[in-house]
Amino acid sequence: MTAVISVEEFAQRRQALMKRLPLGAVAIIAGNSEVTRSNDTEYPFRQNSDFFYLTGFAEPDAVLVLINDKQPHSLLFCQDKDPQQEVWHGLRLGYENAEQALSVDVAEDVDAFEERLPDVLKGMDSVFYLMSEQPEVGELIHGARNQLQQAARRSGELPPQSLRDLRPLLDDMRLIKSDAEIDVMRESARISYSAFRRIMRFVAPGKHEYQVGAELHHEFAMNGALYPAYGMICGGGANACVLHYTDNKDVLNDGDLILVDAGAEYQGYAADITRTFPVNGKFSDTQRTLYELVLKAQYAAFEEIKPGSNLVNASNAAARVINDGLVELGIIDGDPDTTFEAMRWKTYFIHGLGHWLGLDVHDMGRYKDENGKPVAFEPGMVLTVEPGIYIPEDADVDEKWRGIGIRIEDDLVVTAEGYENLTSDVPKTIEEIEAWMNGK
Repeated sequence: MTAVISVEEFAQRRQALMKRLPLGAVAIIAGNSEVTRSNDTEYPFRQNSDFFYLTGFAEPDAVLVLINDKQPHSLLFCQDKDPQQEVWHGLRLGYENAEQALSVDVAEDVDAFEERLPDVLKGMDSVFYLMSEQPEVGELIHGARNQLQQAARRSGELPPQSLRDLRPLLDDMRLIKSDAEIDVMRESARISYSAFRRIMRFVAPGKHEYQVGAELHHEFAMNGALYPAYGMICGGGANACVLHYTDNKDVLNDGDLILVDAGAEYQGYAADITRTFPVNGKFSDTQRTLYELVLKAQYAAFEEIKPGSNLVNASNAAARVINDGLVELGIIDGDPDTTFEAMRWKTYFIHGLGHWLGLDVHDMGRYKDENGKPVAFEPGMVLTVEPGIYIPEDADVDEKWRGIGIRIEDDLVVTAEGYENLTSDVPKTIEEIEAWMNGK
């Protein structure tokens, strides 16, 4: 059965958010608009994640309003049906159909939103919106408040006096995934690891990085994930040392490693996998040594993925392994305890261990609580765990280590007992990788 998130669950999310609002509050979340790519062509449309989280509605130019008064209710503004436009651009749901299809209380034409906003805000105490992300919504709110302020000279009824950021409330909600969300993410992971298994048998000396990306995208689309969740990284050789390398244009050379960081987006939810493997199907001794160190660091981090622990504990566990290994190999000079405390390992492990995963590949959610302490893991959180070692070509180390970049990344769900690795079916040990690449 295909994993789906029901209309009822989206409605429950709206109700849950309204319960978090104080009485007399309005929350306003705008969907995305289409973005021009070139002249009269647009980029493929992708809905705003917060708006989609609360509606499941994937059409552009829509606004959701949640009103917590004596009778809490939802109001959706979306495009009207337009046969002439639909001939060119596809069918629209239309606000006449939105109430039943999306289970919102009231739906209206989005063209009326600005005019209707003063009426929506009238008599309310506070307005919540995504302050830093949707300034255009803020401008409309300020305009509506000004209208109400002028009217207040006659009526005595003040406009909402408090403007507040909706981000913290949505972050807390989105951080804990429902069972349905995790099912969708399992499918996104399945599609993604199928693509990784495909490219491990495709890669060979003389092929190009962009061809590897094409194979990934093909496998995603053939399995119902029309787009990658983010710009794919297919970095051969020293390109692997560029963390956000997306040019993907170079030829793959015999004897090099290739680092591939990619994930499918399925029903809005991202997967995020990285594997590093030999272009010719066989690790050299030097590559093997560094790879085993990164893998050992990931396993050490896995031990901290459990309720009550946190990302800082997991990060420190991975960093300690990498630090001690680099000292032992002579890549870092000094005593392991001293170099660890001085964070000299960050010269080569230069990014964080992981991040939340969900509707955004770097998903919303706090990493520290209101007291500045690391947020403790709870069942339902989903995160990546991705230690790495990157030694650029100009590093002041033995020449044999230079130009090697290695990252290993999996997607984990925190469970009551520990964790579930959604991406464990991608070959990862050296033995598994070499066997799979060589047709075994």
